Amino acid sequence: MNSPVRAFNAVGGTPRFIRSASGAWLTDVDGNEYVDLICSWGPMLLGHAHPEVQARVAEAIARGTSYGAPTEPEVELAEEIAARAPVERVRFVSSGTEATMSAIRLARGFTGRDVVVKFAGCYHGHVDALLASAGSGLATFAVPGTPGVPASSTELTLVLPYNDRAAVERVFAEYADRIACLITEAAPGNMGVVPPEAGFNRFLAETCARHGALFVSDEVMTGFRASRQGQWGLDGAVEGWRPDLMTFGKVMGGGFPAAAFGGRADVMSRLAPEGPVYQAGTLSGNPIATTAGLATLRLATDEVYAHLDRAADTIKVAASDALTRAGVAHVVQSTGTMFSIFFTPGVDGRVRDFDDASTTDSAAYAAFFHAMLDAGVYLPPSAYEAWFLSAAHDDRAVSTVLDALPGAARAAAAAQA
Repeated sequence: MNSPVRAFNAVGGTPRFIRSASGAWLTDVDGNEYVDLICSWGPMLLGHAHPEVQARVAEAIARGTSYGAPTEPEVELAEEIAARAPVERVRFVSSGTEATMSAIRLARGFTGRDVVVKFAGCYHGHVDALLASAGSGLATFAVPGTPGVPASSTELTLVLPYNDRAAVERVFAEYADRIACLITEAAPGNMGVVPPEAGFNRFLAETCARHGALFVSDEVMTGFRASRQGQWGLDGAVEGWRPDLMTFGKVMGGGFPAAAFGGRADVMSRLAPEGPVYQAGTLSGNPIATTAGLATLRLATDEVYAHLDRAADTIKVAASDALTRAGVAHVVQSTGTMFSIFFTPGVDGRVRDFDDASTTDSAAYAAFFHAMLDAGVYLPPSAYEAWFLSAAHDDRAVSTVLDALPGAARAAAAAQA
């Protein structure tokens, strides 16, 4: 496995090796078909092998695959991103990890400070400084969360409980003159979907501004997926605030390795070659990846998002109904077109942070997962991941999911018993 969650360790069993994909469907090497509710962990907003995206990519490949020089597609994609998100300048990289790593380096270079604040349960790629455990979840310097990351890499990272305003206020009161930035998933999706409480992102932006730190909104997952304008379109655009820096990935690459970070012009101007903060990448702005991303975003119309909303709502309601009838404790949470199901009653019927998410019944989810897989539905092989749909999830695909849910709910109930 080239990425850990694919290994099925969290659910048991043998991973399915995929031979091909089309629309809403995956076909494995044994010829079995599955409705895909992973969508490559988010990027395939339009569905697999979309003919127009494929055509644009084929044209780009015919012109060559990499030049190591500026190209038109990267400029056009930057313009498309800036038209949807509140960024004045964009820098392309090849992965979400690179984007967050570069954004933090830039924040430190711009502010001249060294401390980074993050939240427990928010995943920002495998950047050493951000692979930190929650510890007490209060204002203590974090320890590494994985072997291979020395303590020195995380000793300037502070980890707080998500959705906890008081913890944010305490840490800024104590470390304000040392905090370079606060980074958060705009709406966490890597502990399951845990939406920010009303006004929380605005509170973070205002707190950072008041103390001279930068607010970094990680929209690698939610960007152009949660809505046309990402999670920012659901809260920032409504409430009138903007992050200082943002990170993007997944949808904006159209299924190719591509990501970006962007933000205020005065901050981005500190990057080399204009400024002293160094960042570079041989394949950054690759013409094939940017062509795929540009085609995807141009095709991601309001009608596409309306379809995703309808399909997601249908599946959410049906899944909750099946689990309720089977007597399985659960919480369904969503932000825009993204959603997930926690196999826990939560706290007052909600999951608001990593501690709440950690109470999910992994054994019940594993039973549910395999029952769905046997019925031809491919869910994320982890209880802590978001479910994704695409514009290609038509009536046949949705009906296949709905037909599988009752049996899967009974399997989950049996595992709990």
